[in-house]
Amino acid sequence: MEKIAKFYKVSEKQFTDAYVEEFNCNLQQAKEVYANIKLPKRATTGSAGYDFFSTVDVKLNAGEGVKIPTGIRAEIADGWVLQIYPRSGLGFKFRVQLDNTVGIIDSDYFYSDNEGHIFVKITNDGKKGKVAELSQGTGFAQGIFLPFGITVDDDATQKRNGGFGSTGNC
Repeated sequence: MEKIAKFYKVSEKQFTDAYVEEFNCNLQQAKEVYANIKLPKRATTGSAGYDFFSTVDVKLNAGEGVKIPTGIRAEIADGWVLQIYPRSGLGFKFRVQLDNTVGIIDSDYFYSDNEGHIFVKITNDGKKGKVAELSQGTGFAQGIFLPFGITVDDDATQKRNGGFGSTGNC
């Protein structure tokens, strides 16, 4: 297998700023969470997906969602993309989904002002009233690296700076 990427933690400041903003907690709590962030990893030698671990305890009633700052960034070789999906067990048991269906992490996102900090927004889209619960440190999403191609007449020159909607007018 070709080795084309490496995971890192974002800086403590990048993570704590995002975590405090998202969960309205104090800085010391965010620093404690940062110290325990686990880098994504595969569960078995045959796994395609790298498990991303929740940085927060989550309880989602049907229809509720949460944006989770993972504290992770990925340095990815040109010509590759990291795609983020929910863990299949969460989908089967609770119908937990990513709000954007599939997260796309481009190789140039690593160099953004936010250090390429990967956020994952999930929603319990279940119709049966089941409550989805995640414990901090539990795998909740998985990332898969895939190659991609471009057209022969491609002339993209814009530089990325940011995440959600940064390359368009979303």
